[in-house]
Amino acid sequence: MANYVPDEKRYDGRMQYRRSGKWGLKLPEITLGCWHNFGGDAPTENQRNIIYAAFDHGVTHFDLANNYGPPFGSAETNVGRILKDLPRDEILISSKAGYIMWPGPYGEWGSRKYVLASLDQSLKRVGVDYFDIFYSHRFDPETPMEETLGALHTAVQQGKALYVGISSYSTQQTREAVEICGQNGWSNILIHQPNYSMFNRWIENQLVSACDELGVGVIAFCPLYQGLLTNKYLQEIPASSRAKHSPETLRPTELTAEVIEVVHELEGLAQSRGQSLAQMAIAWILRLPQITSVLCGASRPEQIVENCEALEKRDFSADELNQIDRLTQSVKLPASLWAGDSNGS
Repeated sequence: MANYVPDEKRYDGRMQYRRSGKWGLKLPEITLGCWHNFGGDAPTENQRNIIYAAFDHGVTHFDLANNYGPPFGSAETNVGRILKDLPRDEILISSKAGYIMWPGPYGEWGSRKYVLASLDQSLKRVGVDYFDIFYSHRFDPETPMEETLGALHTAVQQGKALYVGISSYSTQQTREAVEICGQNGWSNILIHQPNYSMFNRWIENQLVSACDELGVGVIAFCPLYQGLLTNKYLQEIPASSRAKHSPETLRPTELTAEVIEVVHELEGLAQSRGQSLAQMAIAWILRLPQITSVLCGASRPEQIVENCEALEKRDFSADELNQIDRLTQSVKLPASLWAGDSNGS
C-alpha cells in the first residue's frame, strides 16, 4: 500500500454532492472517469496521483467499464489497485457491461449470460466484492430489455451491485426500462449516463425531463467533447491529442475552421468569466438541476484541480447563456457515436 494520506479538508464544502434523482445516493458534482489514461500493464505514479488528487478534492466517485484501457480490462485492474489506498466506504465505484470483451456470440451486448459473466470478471479485476453502481453500457436491439434488466436485478440480489443504471439509452428506451423494472418489482434504475456537452445537446429535447419525471439521476459523459471544449485545438492538432490517435472519438474532420472559430469565441467568453473554457463547459452542464454529476477524465493531477475549480463559478447570466446557445448552435457537428436519440426522439 502506498503512503497516501487523504486530505483532511476533502469534505470542507468545495465539492457539493447531488442526490441521484429521487434516490438516497449522492454523487459528487464531478466524477473521475477512467475511460482513458488508466490502461497499461500496471498502475503508474501518474495514475495514482490523479486518483489521490481527485479524492483530496472531494471526488468520491470513480467510473469504469469492462472495456476501458487499453487493453480491455486494464483500467479496472489498475484503478482497482489504486483504490485500495482509499477508504472503501467513502467512495463509489461503478462499472459497465455492453461492449465487446471476448470473441464469440456471448462476448458483448446485453444477454443475461454476457452481463453476469462480465460482472464477475470486472469484480475480479477491480478486486472488490461489489460495485456501487453497475450499468448496462448500451441498449441491445436484439435482446429483450427484460433480459438485460433482469440480469442487473440479479446483480443486486447477489450482492454484487448496490444500484443499477443505464447508459446511452434513448428517451423511449429509458421510459420502458423504468416501467419494466417497476412492473416486475426489480431493482430500480438509479441513473442514466448520456453523452452531453455544449456541442452535443440531444438530452435537452426529452431525456432530461423524462429522467426528472421518473426520478432517475443523470451523469453526463464527454462534457468537453473529447477535448474540443478546451484550449487544446485552438492553434493546431497536437501530436498527442485524441484527434490524432483516437479518431473514433474525435474525428479530425470535425475540426473545421468554423468550429475552431466558435471555440475561440467560447474561450473569450470563459476568460471574461475568469474561467478556462473547460471550467466553463463543466459549470454549464451543472446549470441543470437534473444533472447529478459530470464525468470528467484527466491525464494529470493538475487537470483534476482545474476541473474542480469550475465549481467556484457556476452561475451564468441570461446573456452568457444566450451567447453560448448562439455560438454552439451556429455549427453542425456529426451526431455523437453515443447519443441515445440524437435526433431528439
